[in-house]
Amino acid sequence: MWDVIIIGGGAAGLFCAIEAGKRQRKTLVIEHNSRVGRKIEISGGGRCNFTNIHTTADSFLSQNPHFAKSALARFTAEDFIALVKKHRIKFYEKKLGQLFCDSSSRDIIDMLLAECAATGVVVKSGCRVSSVNHSGSFHVETDAGRFQCSSLVIATGGLSIRPLGATDFGYRIAGQFGLRIETTKPGLVPLVLDDALRTRMAKLSGISVDAMVTSNGASFRENLLVTHRGLSGPAILQISSYWKPGDSISINLLPDDDALQLLKSHHASDAELANVLSHHLPKRFAHAWCELYAPSQPMKRYTERDLERIAANLRALELVPTGTEGYKKAEVTAGGVSTIELSSQTMEAKRVHGLYFIGEVVDVTGHLGGFNFQWAWSSAFAAGQHA
Repeated sequence: MWDVIIIGGGAAGLFCAIEAGKRQRKTLVIEHNSRVGRKIEISGGGRCNFTNIHTTADSFLSQNPHFAKSALARFTAEDFIALVKKHRIKFYEKKLGQLFCDSSSRDIIDMLLAECAATGVVVKSGCRVSSVNHSGSFHVETDAGRFQCSSLVIATGGLSIRPLGATDFGYRIAGQFGLRIETTKPGLVPLVLDDALRTRMAKLSGISVDAMVTSNGASFRENLLVTHRGLSGPAILQISSYWKPGDSISINLLPDDDALQLLKSHHASDAELANVLSHHLPKRFAHAWCELYAPSQPMKRYTERDLERIAANLRALELVPTGTEGYKKAEVTAGGVSTIELSSQTMEAKRVHGLYFIGEVVDVTGHLGGFNFQWAWSSAFAAGQHA
């Protein structure tokens, strides 16, 4: 018999266990992988982008955009940074408020495990849950026996990065207890283009360019990368969470310039268009783009209408992706357990006393750059204060 059982030994699960342990709750973490923190390990290129100093509720998508406010206010990025500093983990800001470990993601995992040990939390890895039942208390059947608890926390994440063991377990448990699930889809994921467009854009493959990407009213200014399958890079990963099948995306390749005025300022010049654009775009990109959209010639040979057409393609290149690269490449899962079903203060299911959902399994999805980790810490803290 346990006070709290947490299913899922990732960021949210371990942090929730720490908070429950601090309250002298007898706490067990069950992880089906052979070791905890698999997603933490690979995050941030192995350095773990563990939070973002600019975290606000506006950095998240949800059917209820206000839901995350309570948890984020009660455990902030600064609170997690204080814990990182307590463990003397060196870190740095990469850009846009993104904080990374100096050495390795392992520092964060070791910190979480040390905190678990200090609060008496038991972590059981390589343990698979076969069923969960509720009759007064929760009964968790596993391949290592049956465990019983008064509070059960589901921290099993979403469907993203299947090779790390991602499953739909959390959604199945929610469904078992009659809780609503918002439609799930890959989030922060590369976009795929059709064969004809990929063939046309083959010469741009491997080139990264600073751009403003827009879809469905959302815009992100970061790097865009052309790949052999379509489009990737931070700007594309960000917009993918807003893009819907059949929609177009609009790309502004010169977000700092008025494209038409730039072209007009060189209209009397003998300089070739590709060379003019090379001052504002990567040279290889500029030349390949001209082959696709505006055969390069001396600027003075273009008509006013030509310049307007070229400028329009530079500031609002419209493309229609055919899909995404799916959960295998997605960094997160958008959608999940509906926030209508949960208390924003405790993450407890309103209709099932003692049942909690935290982290990625909930319909709260952060932007790229450490926001999803902060949601893990904040939602875990909320549940850990109450379970």
